[in-house]
Amino acid sequence: MQDDEPLEEWARRRDARQAASKGKRRAVPLGEGPHRGVHVDPGAPRAIEEWTGTEWTAVGVVENLDAAKALLYPSPHGQEKPAEWDRPALGKGRGRHRKPNPTEERDR
Repeated sequence: MQDDEPLEEWARRRDARQAASKGKRRAVPLGEGPHRGVHVDPGAPRAIEEWTGTEWTAVGVVENLDAAKALLYPSPHGQEKPAEWDRPALGKGRGRHRKPNPTEERDR
């Protein structure tokens, strides 16, 4: 039984996977010793690296973990949830999910 796929299909899948991952960034601590979790030594400077499809290349340096997070994960300014008092009030009426008040129950 032959389960091998053609080389052209494999190359097309590999190229699509590499293209999808291009431009992804990561923060690498510039401290002493081996690489550890990003939460270790939050005050250490971080190198910002970007994936080119074949290797990580350095694109900048930031002063600490908070600055790296702000660069890698910017907050969306236009998608803030409205405060509770900014929402429209429910109008009068008996909707499907509204609980009837005691006077409405007596009227039935």
